[in-house]
Amino acid sequence: MSSSAVPDNEVDVVIAVLRADVSSFLEEWRAFFSRFHLIIVKDPDLKDNLRIPDGFDHVVYTKSDMDRVLGSNPTKIKFSGYLCRYFGYLMSRKKYIISIDDDCFPARDDKGLVVDAVAQHVINLTTPATPFFFNTLYDPYREGADFVRGYPFSLRSGVECALSCGLWLNLADYDTPTQAVKPNLMNTRYVDAVMTVPLRTMMPMSGINVAFDRALLGPALFPGLQLAGEGKVRWETMEDIWCGMCAKVVCDHLGLGVKTGLPYVWRKGTGNDAIKSLKKDWEGVRLMEEVVPFFQSVQLSKSAVTSEDCVIEIAGIVKQQLGPLNPIFASAADSLLEWVQLWRTAGSVSS
Repeated sequence: MSSSAVPDNEVDVVIAVLRADVSSFLEEWRAFFSRFHLIIVKDPDLKDNLRIPDGFDHVVYTKSDMDRVLGSNPTKIKFSGYLCRYFGYLMSRKKYIISIDDDCFPARDDKGLVVDAVAQHVINLTTPATPFFFNTLYDPYREGADFVRGYPFSLRSGVECALSCGLWLNLADYDTPTQAVKPNLMNTRYVDAVMTVPLRTMMPMSGINVAFDRALLGPALFPGLQLAGEGKVRWETMEDIWCGMCAKVVCDHLGLGVKTGLPYVWRKGTGNDAIKSLKKDWEGVRLMEEVVPFFQSVQLSKSAVTSEDCVIEIAGIVKQQLGPLNPIFASAADSLLEWVQLWRTAGSVSS
């Protein structure tokens, strides 16, 4: 199915904003965003008013909206920094969500053509995924491609794709230990490929360029794990990875697909000071050694038939198995349950 087969009114573009002047960002994306409804979510720590050019169908959510939805009860859920994108997911009512942060701009492919990231994400979500048997020519549904010899015909219809994980050029997606030893390494390599992440295989998702089928997967995209620390901690790094592994467990259990590769965006900036970030990020690096084996071993029950059911079960397993190892995990389990309740309260899940 091509992107044109999806009505524009079935897509929300969610933009996490940490800078008051988003004019240049939106102007560069105008050709691709102007057809769609935009959900612009302002970082609650940003005090200045947003400067948004005319010509976009949009709604802006701010800290006051977050406070209104969260209510007066104490909560572990935070929407600081780029985690504010998750509030946009909560408030959307569309089938498909395309999420691109405000430091990402249209990329150019290996032929020099500007990439329509929205269209590519929609193509990924509306063509089947193949998680049960890997096709060595990657996505067999792309024009000019097909299944390789030996691929079982019984699996060639594929399954619905619920999550599309895009990539980016310029800033490389490295952790701070790698950045510290390779401070000048940028990502300049455009790979013209899409592939389905195989069944029971985890991956480190990033939320800066991602899309998902909200109707199928919505409650599994949440701000759950938050690291404690002094100063401005890069919570969203570990947050996205934790969220991605939860979402992958849900997709595997429900028989849904996850794709990675295209589309690319161009991520501006020169990165953080790796040496300064190393101390803050080290806890997340260390926790990964416990988190990955855990998610690789999670088995959900047959009674979990929706993404909401799956998230509730994952919360219980996290509490039981990871909670005794570190209070961060016990807090994450509570956040998962809070998120499901918040999703219901906000009207994002029909009763």
